[in-house]
Amino acid sequence: MSGLGRRRRALGALVLASLVCTGAGVGAALVVKSPAQAAADTAPPAPSVLTAAVEQRVISQSLITRGEVTASQHMDVSAGPQADKDIARSVVTRVDATPGRKISAGQVLLEVSGRPLFVLKGAVPAYRDLARGKRGEDVAQVQAALRASGHPTGTDPSGVFGAGTEKAVASFYRSIGYEAPTVEAPGTRATSPVPVLPISEVMFVRSFPAYVDDVRAKVGDEAGEGLMSLSAGALTVEGSVTLQQKGMIRPGQEVRVYAETTGRQFTGTVTSVGRESDSAKDAGQDTGAEKYTVKVTPSRPLPTELNGENVQLTVVAASSKGKVLAVPSSAVSTGADGLTSVTERKDGRERRIPVTVGVSGDGFVQVTPRKGARLAAGAEVVVGVQPRAGVGGS
Repeated sequence: MSGLGRRRRALGALVLASLVCTGAGVGAALVVKSPAQAAADTAPPAPSVLTAAVEQRVISQSLITRGEVTASQHMDVSAGPQADKDIARSVVTRVDATPGRKISAGQVLLEVSGRPLFVLKGAVPAYRDLARGKRGEDVAQVQAALRASGHPTGTDPSGVFGAGTEKAVASFYRSIGYEAPTVEAPGTRATSPVPVLPISEVMFVRSFPAYVDDVRAKVGDEAGEGLMSLSAGALTVEGSVTLQQKGMIRPGQEVRVYAETTGRQFTGTVTSVGRESDSAKDAGQDTGAEKYTVKVTPSRPLPTELNGENVQLTVVAASSKGKVLAVPSSAVSTGADGLTSVTERKDGRERRIPVTVGVSGDGFVQVTPRKGARLAAGAEVVVGVQPRAGVGGS
């Protein structure tokens, strides 16, 4: 090979080596970064400002607790001393009532030693046998109950047990399938049995319908205390609150009653707020904290199937008068200067607006711009900052 050829080959090798070195440098420049550049590339983006719209709305301050639907009257059914002296033992011989059963006036609940125990309407508990010559409020109550059941008491004055009331008692017993118990007529020597209404065979409830809550009696059991329990009267609701919550509740406040089992909601008002009864503590509800019972009267009669139901109670403790300017609670802040304000954000710019706060509830607070400041419904106010995830992060 000539000298010229050798020189050309050497020049080509030099050019090729130069190109290889240049490509390596460019690649290194693309891969190698300064520490500052690396930190800048991996830093998270600027946080995102969260805003919410100013609204015109009614604000309610509410307290949520639990309550139980209950009848206005509860009573235990017990067997008293038998009027028939020929009965040696008081035993349950028949049970006619079952839990949940609706009871009407004059209905027989059970039998004790072959004799009925029935219910009549009245506010005065039975406390003595009633027979000819007896006088008093309990007599007038029996007369009214007999007449309401279709058994007139004749010309007997109210509160006087006479011949007309005797006939009504006998007629009532026949209507329920029994013979009326009798005693010898007072003031006569000859045996002349007359109808009597013994304390052992009647109990009174203030209103109907009544309902059987529990039945503990069984045929063959000794007849004594607590054979069954009844509830009667309009359904009410009783809730429980702590001492701190009690300060938010007062009679007359609106209450929303929500039954989860049916998905239905009802309204009512607070009737009273009082110290929790000892009976509630005895029933195992005492948690050591001071509790208060809130009684609620429904605006309309509650369905009877809710008797005994555990429900949610929402007490409206305070409410704004109509719609007011409102923002989420997180939008309101107090600066180092002691000024309460919200921050309006518009077109990327922020403006601090001093406000006076009012009613708060449901996560919102009422705001009124101070003199000279302006804030309208629909404006966006800052409620927080949402950090964004870093590069390669979650």
